[in-house]
Amino acid sequence: MGFLQSMRSASKKWKLDRIISIATLLTSVAALVLVLKRPAPVAAPQTPAQAAANAQSFQEKLNQLEQAPAQAPMQPGVDAVQSSAPQTADASAMPSAGAEAKPAAVSPSQVHLTSDEVSAALAQAAGALSGGGLTSGAGADLGAMPNILDQQVSFDGDQVHGQFLTTIAGKNVWITVSGHLGSKDGYATFDPTEFKVGDLNIPVSLVNDALQKRLAEQRGQLKLPDNVGGLKVENGELVLTQK
Repeated sequence: MGFLQSMRSASKKWKLDRIISIATLLTSVAALVLVLKRPAPVAAPQTPAQAAANAQSFQEKLNQLEQAPAQAPMQPGVDAVQSSAPQTADASAMPSAGAEAKPAAVSPSQVHLTSDEVSAALAQAAGALSGGGLTSGAGADLGAMPNILDQQVSFDGDQVHGQFLTTIAGKNVWITVSGHLGSKDGYATFDPTEFKVGDLNIPVSLVNDALQKRLAEQRGQLKLPDNVGGLKVENGELVLTQK
């Protein structure tokens, strides 16, 4: 009897182990499929003509920040008196020393960039437009960043969504990341709110430390241009503020 009970117990344990193994295998296969599956795109595709126009618009808006700041406007009632006063007017007709004209504060200029403009500029920087399409070749050189085969960017409210096709273990995999763009001490910052590999959601807490470490290593590439004082995503657009 004891032997039979032991056999039954071993049989039950084997069945349980077998079920767990099968469940684990199915879960692993499902995860692999999700990793290799292309997720829903974060942005609509652009034709070459649209991309070229948006890339040009992107550059024109950046040029606005490079222009010299406008002269400070005259203070009402002070410079107007000085400009209208006759050259022969006596001192009593001139404004008092306390009313001496002072330049009024000028708000920094801003440019608003759409996600289509940013996506087109990124594609152009990767050499995609020169090939007549939005997908760059496998040899595109993006500096110290991973080899990016394709990329999309979109803005939603105050968040940016980026989707990048790269190679992991010899397989082309889509990486999707969302978060908040900002700036601090002249450098761009990024706080992720979502991270996906393929169609598989990865908890942000598992990748944020590694991501921030990677960004710190690439800090030099995150430096804002000298004429840009800050950046943020607002109302579905990327806002650059002149320094």
